[in-house]
Amino acid sequence: MSFDRSGRTSSSPRVSSPLLFKTAAVVALAFAANAAYAQSDAQVYESAIAEAARICPGHSKERTTPGIRAVPVGALRVLAQRSYTMCPDRRLDAATPAVWYGAAGVFAWNPDNKSAVKLIAGKVDAMTRKEEFPAETLVWKADGSEARGVVVPMFEPRPRPAGAY
Repeated sequence: MSFDRSGRTSSSPRVSSPLLFKTAAVVALAFAANAAYAQSDAQVYESAIAEAARICPGHSKERTTPGIRAVPVGALRVLAQRSYTMCPDRRLDAATPAVWYGAAGVFAWNPDNKSAVKLIAGKVDAMTRKEEFPAETLVWKADGSEARGVVVPMFEPRPRPAGAY
């Protein structure tokens, strides 16, 4: 038995607090998932560059900005929704200038290779349109074809300061 605000007994069931918390969590997740879509195009680009600054060891505004700005804003929104990012990586060679690190959720390109920017932008756009992001690492040759049996440097995110975890 429960009491309503007037002190009278009520036989209606009360909403349990775990259900209330689950509902609040679902609503919060829905807002977070749509946050990337609520941003203006300029904010999406700036957010992608800021995320690269946080994650990418090879980040500099001069290296990162051209690669991210080459990607259509809709594709960047999909990356943000999935918590994927784009990182310049000067360790990638001219023969294989673009990589998708599936386990890390990172697209990387060699910023010193001028054709790599266009290549990675095309690959990001194509993969986000299909919403297919394989778990394995994909490597692309300079001509855009997939490279098989090649070795690329492992992606290692920028170390975070102590206490930032």
